[in-house]
Amino acid sequence: MKYKADKVRLFKVSEGRIIEIANSKVAKSGKFGFLFFPEYEGIYVLVPGNETRQNSNFKFYLKGGDQLDITLTDTTYLLNGRLNSKENMVMKEWADFIYPLFRKSIYFMEVYSTYVDYFPQQEAIIAKSKTFLNGKATGNPKFDKEIKTIMQMDLINYATFFISSSARTVHPKVEEYSPFYATLKTKELTVNTQKIYNYPYGQQVLSSLVWMNMQQDKAGGSGIDKTLEYVSNDTLKGDMVIEFLSQYEDYKNYKFVIDKFGKYLLTKTQKEKNISLIVPLLSYEKGADALAFSYPDKDGNEVSFASLKGNVVLVDVWATWCGPCRAEFPYLKQLDKDIEGKPIRVVSISIDEDEYKDKWLKMIRDEGLGGIQLFGGSSEEFSDYYKINAIPRFLVFDKNGKIVTVDAPRPSNPKLKELLFSEAAK
Repeated sequence: MKYKADKVRLFKVSEGRIIEIANSKVAKSGKFGFLFFPEYEGIYVLVPGNETRQNSNFKFYLKGGDQLDITLTDTTYLLNGRLNSKENMVMKEWADFIYPLFRKSIYFMEVYSTYVDYFPQQEAIIAKSKTFLNGKATGNPKFDKEIKTIMQMDLINYATFFISSSARTVHPKVEEYSPFYATLKTKELTVNTQKIYNYPYGQQVLSSLVWMNMQQDKAGGSGIDKTLEYVSNDTLKGDMVIEFLSQYEDYKNYKFVIDKFGKYLLTKTQKEKNISLIVPLLSYEKGADALAFSYPDKDGNEVSFASLKGNVVLVDVWATWCGPCRAEFPYLKQLDKDIEGKPIRVVSISIDEDEYKDKWLKMIRDEGLGGIQLFGGSSEEFSDYYKINAIPRFLVFDKNGKIVTVDAPRPSNPKLKELLFSEAAK
């Protein structure tokens, strides 16, 4: 290794971003190494520098049983010997082929270039790229298909990165863009998540491409509603919403966006990110908005918090392994009898792991538990939202779905029934 670094890190690609999975300390001799089992066949990234800067990142295609023998330099890498796979030989040929654009686009602070020299070179390389794969079939149908997407995304990445950098001394007007830019349409690229999610810098490309298309269309405004018009896929819209939400530091504005665009937060990653962003903004004061949760009941039917509006709601957070939770069962059963005919609903949310769902169902039957029994499972959304780190935990919400208290007395305490009846009488 000729690149001066203390360690080299290995990243996987997840939903258009890179996530570190291992690191190797660089020996005094400059050698480093990894032994790992790829969790998928596809692109992995070696990073001897800062992962947020593409100029120090190197892409490789890996699958089980592959060996990779390389030398990293400050700007590129070399393949050594005959151990490297056919796939990575093609990857290296492509990296060398597109290197002039990589240098001028990604190394914008170190390589002086303006659109005057970059655009013609970009058009020439794009034209030649149409025949690049001739005679380069590897015998791996998955890779031979995937490399086409990698090439497409690299070209889009470098093209949009070049014009979006504010550090350049000269910036082209939209009318001066070279012909390639007119072919780049976010809506076409975002029909599904595949191309964005499988590319290491997919989310960055998505943001840059939307910005560029808005410049080309002379679209007024920069709000999230306008931005989403350029994205076809709802999941990718959710990613854009999360990026937009990360700017807020006050609950009121955050809640306004969530109420309007929260329907696009579809993936586990998006929902977890939403919770991590909103929790620091929450006060949990009486009258504050509650989490709009939805979980399956013992029969597999989804029950939403919104469907309970008009009732005072007591939420019991518990698990089958929790002794203090089971100790409250007799009092919960009595409470079920006491609230009969009143606008009060008891909702028990189990936070057992998914593999214990059958145990949860059996305990409901054996103990004769009433109320609305929901299975939260491995989802930590509710617990994270209300910062629940010990159970049982009881929370009370009013008829309008607002917080009464997120730390109510237990059913064994008569004060809980007094609280519920007082709210139900309002």
